[in-house]
Amino acid sequence: MSELGTRLKQARQDKGVSLNDIAADTKIAVPTLESLERSDFGKLPGGIFSRAFVRAYAIAVGVEPEAAVNDFLAEYARWEKERERTAKRPEISADDREFVERQRRALRTVRTLLIVAAIAALGGLVYLALVWWPARS
Repeated sequence: MSELGTRLKQARQDKGVSLNDIAADTKIAVPTLESLERSDFGKLPGGIFSRAFVRAYAIAVGVEPEAAVNDFLAEYARWEKERERTAKRPEISADDREFVERQRRALRTVRTLLIVAAIAALGGLVYLALVWWPARS
């Protein structure tokens, strides 16, 4: 548990208030309040909502709200950094690289064939316009 979560939970228990009472008072769902106490930031809403929830919870249990919000922001930044560091990234294998290279070669071949076909069609049109059409007239 984090320092802020522990402090909020301790203040709530010292005040003798249940999570349901805090939820009714602040209009914040009990699972969200539990997530705040556990510092399970992945289950909190994003943006300004989390800060507003921390502020409302702190006021409800008698903790200085601005200090609680500042502590939350610092802990959230550490949590995000740790989450980024431990995030699973896809592994790119040699087979994957080989597949991509085969796709690139195939695309180059298709482009070359299309260019050759376009030049041939253009040559046919030029032949029709300059040789065949005037000879017919």
